[in-house]
Amino acid sequence: MTDHAPVVLDIAGTTLTPADRKRLRHPLTGGLILFARNWQSRLQLTELTAAIKDERPDVLICVDHEGGRVQRFRSDGFTTLPAMRALGELWMRDALTATDAATAAGHVLASELRACGVDLSFTPVLDLDHGGSSVIGDRAFHRDARVAALLAKSLMHGLLRAGMGNCGKHFPGHGFVKADSHVAVPVDRRSLKAILADDARPYEWLSTSLTAVMPAHVIYPKVDGHPAGFSERWLKEILRGRLGFTGAVFSDDLSMEGARHLGAGGGMLSYPEAATVALNAGCDMVLLCNQSLDGGAAVDELLAGLEQAEALGHWQPDPDSEQRRLALLPQTPPLGWDDLMHDPVYQHALERLP
Repeated sequence: MTDHAPVVLDIAGTTLTPADRKRLRHPLTGGLILFARNWQSRLQLTELTAAIKDERPDVLICVDHEGGRVQRFRSDGFTTLPAMRALGELWMRDALTATDAATAAGHVLASELRACGVDLSFTPVLDLDHGGSSVIGDRAFHRDARVAALLAKSLMHGLLRAGMGNCGKHFPGHGFVKADSHVAVPVDRRSLKAILADDARPYEWLSTSLTAVMPAHVIYPKVDGHPAGFSERWLKEILRGRLGFTGAVFSDDLSMEGARHLGAGGGMLSYPEAATVALNAGCDMVLLCNQSLDGGAAVDELLAGLEQAEALGHWQPDPDSEQRRLALLPQTPPLGWDDLMHDPVYQHALERLP
C-alpha cells in the first residue's frame, strides 16, 4: 500500500459497479467526488456513501455544494442554499447580520451533507466579483477582498460546527479573467504585486482557518508560465512559503480545458502526465471528473499511469500529503437526518439563512 493516495475520481451512476469498487480499492485512490447524476434521493445517497466507505473506509467523499447554481443535491429535504453573492448583498445592508447568515449557511450545508455520508464540500469560493467572469459571477461573495474573507470565515465557522473542513478556491483568484477554464485557458496578465494585494488577500487572511485550497486553472504569465495548479512558484513558494498555508491542496479537475496545457503556447498533457506535474508542483490531491461516464478508461489510465510514474521515480509519494488528506476526514460522528430535523442548532440556522 502506497503512503499517499492522491487521486480523487468519480463514478457514473447512483450505485457502485464492480469497476467502481475495483478503482476505489486501488492504493492511489484517496477521494471520490459526487455529482448530480449520482443523486436520486437521500436514502439512495446515504446507501451509496455507506457502500463507498465499505470498500474504502478512509476515502474522502467530496462534492461541489456551494449554494446558488452550484448545488448538487436540491430535493428530498435538502435546503436550497443562496448564492454567495446574496450574503455579500446582505453585508451592504447589515454587515454583522450577514456574518451570522453566512455561518448559518455553512452549518446547514455541512450538516445536511454529513447526514448523508458526505465528508467535504469544495467551498467557499474566495474569488472576487470583478463583474466580468461568467464562471464565477454570483458564486463570489463580493468585490472587496475584506468582505469576501470575513464572510468566507463565517461560512467556514458554520461548516466547522457541523464537523466539516473547507476548501478555498480558486487560488490565487479566478474572478478577474472572463474566460471559463472548463472550456478555455484563461490568462490573467496582472503583476504578482497586484494579485497579492487584491485577489489573493483572502488566502493570506485565512491562512490559519483554511483546511484545503484549490488553485485556479488560470495562467498568470507575469508570475509563471504554468497554470497555478501546476506551478511550484504559486503553490510552494507563494501559497505555502509566503502565505504560510499548511492544509491540503487539491488540483482542479484535470479534464478541464485549462488543466493540461503546459503553458500559454504549450501542447496538451495526458492525464497521468498532468497529474504528475500537479503533484510535483505541490498539489496533494488531483481530481479527474466526469471520465467514468464512458466506462472509465481515462480513470484507469490515470491510476495505472501514476503508478508507473511512481515506479519510474517521476513522482514520489508524500507522507505529509497523505496526512493532510486524512485530516480532512470528519473527526466527529454526524447527526442522522431524523435527529438533524429535531436539532435546535440546525433549526435556528435555517431561520437565519438570507
